[in-house]
Amino acid sequence: MFQHIRAVLFDLDGTLIDSAPDLGAAADKMRTDRGLPSLPLERYRPMAGAGARGMLGEAFGMSPEHPEFLVMREEFFVNYESRMTELTTIFDGVPEMVGRILGRELAWGVVTNKSARFTEPLTRAIPLFQTAGAVVSGDTTPHAKPHPAPLLEAAARLKLSPEQCIYVGDDERDIVAGLAAGMGTVAATYGYLGIKSDPSEWGAHATIKSPLELLQLLAST
Repeated sequence: MFQHIRAVLFDLDGTLIDSAPDLGAAADKMRTDRGLPSLPLERYRPMAGAGARGMLGEAFGMSPEHPEFLVMREEFFVNYESRMTELTTIFDGVPEMVGRILGRELAWGVVTNKSARFTEPLTRAIPLFQTAGAVVSGDTTPHAKPHPAPLLEAAARLKLSPEQCIYVGDDERDIVAGLAAGMGTVAATYGYLGIKSDPSEWGAHATIKSPLELLQLLAST
C-alpha cells in the first residue's frame, strides 16, 4: 500500500507499549493516599492515551480547568516517575514487527506526547528502543501532536523527507499530525481507544488490529 517508504514512526503509549497499568497505578495511589477506594485498571485503561489529563479525569473527575489540576498533575507525575517500568510491557508482536522493519533496511522511530522527563528514562530501560533512529518527545519541539512539528523533527533526524515516512498511532491526534506532516498514516486499533473514539472517522490511510498487520502494508516497499 505504501510506496517508497524509508522509515516507520510510531506513537509510544498504546501503540508500542502497554503503559496503562503503571499510569493507572500512579493515579490510583493518589486516591488511596486520600482514603478513597481503589479503582480497577479497566477504568483507567481507555483513558491511558490521554496521559495525566485522562488519569486525573478518571480518578477524580478533574479537568485541566480545575484550580488544583497543576498541583495534582505534578503529584501524578512523581508517582508515575517512580514506577514507569514496573508493570509496563511491550505489546505482543511489536518486537517481531520492529525486527522485520529493520530486516527490510527501513529506519524506525518514536514520536510521543510524553515529555522527555519520562520518555528518555523509559526508552533507555527497554532494550527494544536501542535500535530506534529517532525518539521525539512531547516537549522536544515547541508544539506537541496534533501539530505536525514533532513528526517533522523525527523525519529530519532520520534525514528523510516526510513523504518517505509513515506514522502509526492509536489516537486521532496521531492521524491528524501525520496527515498534516504529509506522511502516510496508520491507525492502531489495538491501543487505548477512548470511549467515544471511532478510528474509521480519523481519516487514516490504513487501519491495523495488531502490530504484525503493519508488515502487510509495507510488503511492496
